[in-house]
Amino acid sequence: MDLMKSLMISASGLRAQNGRMRVIAENIANADSIGRTPEDEPYRRKIPTFKTMYDKEIEGDTVGLGPVVYDKTPFEERYEPGHPAANEQGYLKTPNVNTLIESVDMREAQRSYEANLNVIETTRRMVQRTIDILRG
Repeated sequence: MDLMKSLMISASGLRAQNGRMRVIAENIANADSIGRTPEDEPYRRKIPTFKTMYDKEIEGDTVGLGPVVYDKTPFEERYEPGHPAANEQGYLKTPNVNTLIESVDMREAQRSYEANLNVIETTRRMVQRTIDILRG
């Protein structure tokens, strides 16, 4: 049944976007997490990836959260000579997390989540309408 297929595909999208939002929330929460010593690295931004999976039950592709990879961009440096994690020159390594980018990514993930939710709600209404017509 095509309606069931659309429900399962949308549900996979919901799960994938939920995982994406969790990773983004972790990035935002750790945007100020630095090391304790000059040798320690600060928090490194994580990037969620997606993968396509074939579902035998619905004979179609669904989406899932793939491996979470680390952002390889360099850490920022801030001059704070009194900080215990500052190097000999007085520079402190800070996370490579840009909260503005994370906020935009979060908004995009929320919109994708809402779109999948709308598909599920529309499908539910269509099934209910069909049942009402058959009863009628």
